[in-house]
Amino acid sequence: MTPDSILMEAAELVKGVRAKQHGDYTKLQSRIADLWSTYLGTSISASQVAFCMTLVKVARDEVGDFNEDDGKDAAAYTALWAALSYQEHTS
Repeated sequence: MTPDSILMEAAELVKGVRAKQHGDYTKLQSRIADLWSTYLGTSISASQVAFCMTLVKVARDEVGDFNEDDGKDAAAYTALWAALSYQEHTS
């Protein structure tokens, strides 16, 4: 596995299987942000959700058994964070 193959697989997750399973990433991360904001009593942005999900994947790698999907998923969430952060700062 190479960095470029990981990024290519992460891109496929974002635009392929996961997009079909979970719907539009902007809508999904925004909905999760709404739910987390209500639960935590503080405002959470869609980009923060994606960044926190990256951290979940890092924690799973540190604590659990090795799962090659954790790195791909972390790369995908990092890409979502970057895109959502860009949207939030340029809208």
